[in-house]
Amino acid sequence: MTGHPDGTNAPASAAPGAPSFDGGESPAPGAAYLAADGFLEPLLEELADSTATVHGRLVITRAPPRPAAWSINTWLQPRRIAIASIKDGARSLRAIQRNWAVYEHGHHRRAKLIQEQLPHVSAKPLVFPAPAPTAPLGAWTLLDEGTILASPVCSSAFANGEVAFVEDKATPPNRAYLKLWEALTLAGRLPGPGDRCLDLGACPGGWTWVLQSLGADVTAIDKAPLDPRIASLPRVTVRRESAFGLDPATIGPVDWLCSDVICYPERLLRLVHQWKDGGHARNFICTLKFQGETDHASARAFAAIPGSRLLHLSHNKHELTWIYLAPETSAN
Repeated sequence: MTGHPDGTNAPASAAPGAPSFDGGESPAPGAAYLAADGFLEPLLEELADSTATVHGRLVITRAPPRPAAWSINTWLQPRRIAIASIKDGARSLRAIQRNWAVYEHGHHRRAKLIQEQLPHVSAKPLVFPAPAPTAPLGAWTLLDEGTILASPVCSSAFANGEVAFVEDKATPPNRAYLKLWEALTLAGRLPGPGDRCLDLGACPGGWTWVLQSLGADVTAIDKAPLDPRIASLPRVTVRRESAFGLDPATIGPVDWLCSDVICYPERLLRLVHQWKDGGHARNFICTLKFQGETDHASARAFAAIPGSRLLHLSHNKHELTWIYLAPETSAN
């Protein structure tokens, strides 16, 4: 089940034997899921819906929306709109709501012309730690020249789920810091002064730098050395040991446990349970890194932890990010 890798303007493809949404009368889709570039297959495996149709990186289903970690933007209320012209398409979208972002796959010029007639939506990169936008942002695409698929409600406040930042290209030792910036932005909660943070698999220090820059005290754990510029920062303590041999009692309670360590997801799951079930850490941001085949079973186990979120960030590669935030307590 694939889209059109050649970029042609052909209609969306369907699974063998499945009806297509393109052309004629058909039931309205129940949801649509957008995969990040290069990660359509893990999304299709996760959804496991033989009746889904594929439009580029967009997987359209007739079933109601459900959590899908490999979807960077889930279209929660998609509807098909027949249009007679470019002007008609823009008018139809404006009649629903103000803010729209286009996902282009085929019919690029026609899609651009429709989008140009819609109100401008600022796409300036965020300056971290600025909060995520709160204005509703719908998503739409052209299934064919006369059919728009549009959803006024989506899971992401960012166009096509892509979070862009004004990058610091001088200080961090690598670009992994962008994953933590994105995870914290989507979490809507930040470590700060007085918080104790644990960075597992810290080398070369990108995540430690983020946490320290927010004012937190950071203990960085890795057998390999950190970049000396990061290791020498105030409020940073470095311990040259394995994240998996670490005794929580030697660290004490932490407010944030962050892990970008390279390991099999099932091993990370055991570590997370050790720290969470034992009450040693309150908030978690962890990267599940897949080596070879995607370990969907481990991903489901992480997603099943109550109160947590499992996401494919726009800065993730073949990996997912797990976020757990402890319930906030009243200040009374």
